[in-house]
Amino acid sequence: MTDILHADATIASTDYPAAPKPARPFFSSGPCAKPPGWDAATLPHASLGRSHRSKIGKSRLAYAIDLTRKILQVPDTHRIGIVPGSDTGAVEMAMWTLLGARPVTTVAWESFGEGWVTDAAKQLKLDPTVVKAPYGELPDLAAIDQDHDVVFTWNGTTSGVRVPNGDWIKADREGLLICDATSAVFAQDVPIADLDVVTFSWQKVLGGEGAHGVIILSPRAVERLESHTPSWPIPKVFRLTAKGKLSEGVFKGETINTPSMLCVEDYIHSLEWALNLGGLNGLIARADANAAALDQLVAERDWLDHLAADPASRSNTSVCLKFAGLDDEQANAIEKKMVAKLEAEEAAYDLGSYRDAPPGLRIWCGATVETADIEALGPWLDYAFATAKAG
Repeated sequence: MTDILHADATIASTDYPAAPKPARPFFSSGPCAKPPGWDAATLPHASLGRSHRSKIGKSRLAYAIDLTRKILQVPDTHRIGIVPGSDTGAVEMAMWTLLGARPVTTVAWESFGEGWVTDAAKQLKLDPTVVKAPYGELPDLAAIDQDHDVVFTWNGTTSGVRVPNGDWIKADREGLLICDATSAVFAQDVPIADLDVVTFSWQKVLGGEGAHGVIILSPRAVERLESHTPSWPIPKVFRLTAKGKLSEGVFKGETINTPSMLCVEDYIHSLEWALNLGGLNGLIARADANAAALDQLVAERDWLDHLAADPASRSNTSVCLKFAGLDDEQANAIEKKMVAKLEAEEAAYDLGSYRDAPPGLRIWCGATVETADIEALGPWLDYAFATAKAG
């Protein structure tokens, strides 16, 4: 059975593909694919089974921070800390410790941004100004009042829409810009020097293990921490100050709670791999090449389209796709069948859209994915779509 949508369309056929499968079929948007050649046996072991407060434990944590600074080109004026709870914990830490001194604006165009809206409104009860855009679109960032504290995502992991640049950021703003950049850093040119708080987890673009977050603070954010006492209690795992002063140890590898040193060694491995690629520019180039290869696949298929309509704000990491011509019920059924078929064939893992997002496919294109594996997806996507539709 063959499904041809027009004369020059790519054919989606139920015939079993003769084409090779992706060599590394890992396309999850978090945890993401490991760097090519990764092997757990090659990770250093000296810090394992040791206290994170031992000399070697603190030195490895500090080394991870130093490498992060080098690759992301973080100014010396900014602090970098490893914190609990993945990117979620890092964003929550920023919100709970920094907000309340000024009016707040929360910005959302996908599910994680919606989460920060909920936390500001319902948990911290800050009555924020809420700026929203539907999935696939970006709100007018230039219209945001930056004398407010602003909480936003740089890359919408569940919508495939990213902030294209930092031209809208005002240097003379009174408020703080708190940026959830978890699927953007290490793949996009995030202007860290122009932001006040940047958070991420290393399980995203570098393919590290989960549960740990990173928070980067500007001098303005540190000043707020030391001058503002929130009206609500601060949980221990969120506390960044002691007796009104910044807890500097957190930014030298003295973590608030016990980290997994195995995860830290895994992160260091990925950072060193990134250095060998040429650092940030090399990582961005790989992600851009992957996104371009996927864009070519989409352009060749009438049954598939980008959720993000504007190429200027289309993510190069968490690329979200939709099924052309199908309503949500039909698309949801097709998605589930395709994801199951691709996994059963070991051709591609974890391509389903996020649970709160419109149904479709989400294909990770970050730097740890090989472009050849993106290119190899085409016939297998066609086969899975045709068999799902036939079923």
